[in-house]
Amino acid sequence: MTTNHTHHDDDHKACLALFEKLSEYIDGETDEVTCKAIRAHIEACPCCTTCLETLKRTIGFCEEVKEVPVPAGFSQKLREALKKMPPALSS
Repeated sequence: MTTNHTHHDDDHKACLALFEKLSEYIDGETDEVTCKAIRAHIEACPCCTTCLETLKRTIGFCEEVKEVPVPAGFSQKLREALKKMPPALSS
Protein backbone atom coordinates (compact mmCIF):
# COMPACT_ATOMS: atom_id res chain seq x y z
CA MET A 1 0.00 0.00 0.00
CA THR A 2 1.36 3.44 -0.77
CA THR A 3 1.47 6.44 1.49
CA ASN A 4 2.41 9.05 -1.15
CA HIS A 5 -0.94 9.41 -2.86
CA THR A 6 -1.25 11.29 -6.13
CA HIS A 7 -3.52 8.74 -7.84
CA HIS A 8 -1.25 7.55 -10.61
CA ASP A 9 -1.70 4.04 -12.00
CA ASP A 10 0.45 2.53 -9.22
CA ASP A 11 -1.69 4.29 -6.63
CA HIS A 12 -4.84 2.85 -8.16
CA LYS A 13 -3.30 -0.60 -7.92
CA ALA A 14 -2.74 -0.04 -4.20
CA CYS A 15 -6.33 1.18 -3.85
CA LEU A 16 -7.66 -1.88 -5.66
CA ALA A 17 -5.55 -4.17 -3.48
CA LEU A 18 -6.99 -2.44 -0.41
CA PHE A 19 -10.54 -2.61 -1.76
CA GLU A 20 -10.25 -6.39 -2.10
CA LYS A 21 -9.52 -6.63 1.65
CA LEU A 22 -11.96 -4.01 3.03
CA SER A 23 -14.72 -6.41 4.03
CA GLU A 24 -12.25 -8.64 5.84
CA TYR A 25 -10.72 -5.56 7.47
CA ILE A 26 -14.10 -4.29 8.69
CA ASP A 27 -14.97 -7.75 10.01
CA GLY A 28 -11.63 -7.96 11.87
CA GLU A 29 -10.50 -10.93 9.78
CA THR A 30 -7.18 -9.56 8.49
CA ASP A 31 -3.84 -10.38 10.04
CA GLU A 32 -1.95 -7.67 11.95
CA VAL A 33 0.44 -6.86 9.09
CA THR A 34 -2.40 -6.43 6.59
CA CYS A 35 -4.42 -4.44 9.10
CA LYS A 36 -1.53 -2.00 9.66
CA ALA A 37 -0.96 -1.65 5.92
CA ILE A 38 -4.64 -0.91 5.33
CA ARG A 39 -4.70 1.67 8.16
CA ALA A 40 -1.59 3.38 6.77
CA HIS A 41 -3.05 3.50 3.26
CA ILE A 42 -6.40 4.82 4.47
CA GLU A 43 -4.69 7.57 6.49
CA ALA A 44 -2.90 8.71 3.33
CA CYS A 45 -5.70 8.25 0.80
CA PRO A 46 -8.85 10.38 1.01
CA CYS A 47 -10.55 8.30 -1.71
CA CYS A 48 -10.07 5.04 0.18
CA THR A 49 -11.10 6.73 3.44
CA THR A 50 -14.37 7.72 1.79
CA CYS A 51 -14.79 4.21 0.36
CA LEU A 52 -14.23 2.62 3.79
CA GLU A 53 -16.68 4.95 5.53
CA THR A 54 -19.28 4.42 2.80
CA LEU A 55 -18.93 0.65 3.08
CA LYS A 56 -19.30 0.84 6.86
CA ARG A 57 -22.48 2.94 6.51
CA THR A 58 -23.85 0.55 3.89
CA ILE A 59 -23.26 -2.40 6.20
CA GLY A 60 -25.00 -0.51 8.99
CA PHE A 61 -28.02 0.20 6.77
CA CYS A 62 -28.22 -3.45 5.73
CA GLU A 63 -28.14 -4.56 9.36
CA GLU A 64 -31.04 -2.21 10.17
CA VAL A 65 -33.30 -3.45 7.37
CA LYS A 66 -35.98 -5.82 8.51
CA GLU A 67 -36.77 -8.88 6.45
CA VAL A 68 -40.06 -8.56 4.65
CA PRO A 69 -41.58 -11.62 3.03
CA VAL A 70 -42.26 -11.34 -0.68
CA PRO A 71 -45.91 -11.36 -1.74
CA ALA A 72 -47.55 -14.69 -2.48
CA GLY A 73 -46.81 -15.86 -6.00
CA PHE A 74 -43.92 -13.44 -6.48
CA SER A 75 -41.23 -16.13 -6.70
CA GLN A 76 -43.17 -18.07 -9.33
CA LYS A 77 -43.82 -14.93 -11.40
CA LEU A 78 -40.15 -14.01 -11.20
CA ARG A 79 -39.07 -17.47 -12.37
CA GLU A 80 -41.50 -17.27 -15.30
CA ALA A 81 -40.26 -13.80 -16.26
CA LEU A 82 -36.64 -14.95 -16.14
CA LYS A 83 -37.40 -17.90 -18.40
CA LYS A 84 -38.82 -15.50 -21.01
CA MET A 85 -35.71 -13.30 -21.03
CA PRO A 86 -33.26 -13.69 -23.90
CA PRO A 87 -29.87 -15.17 -22.98
CA ALA A 88 -27.20 -12.68 -21.96
CA LEU A 89 -24.84 -11.59 -24.70
CA SER A 90 -21.23 -12.66 -24.30
CA SER A 91 -18.60 -9.94 -24.50
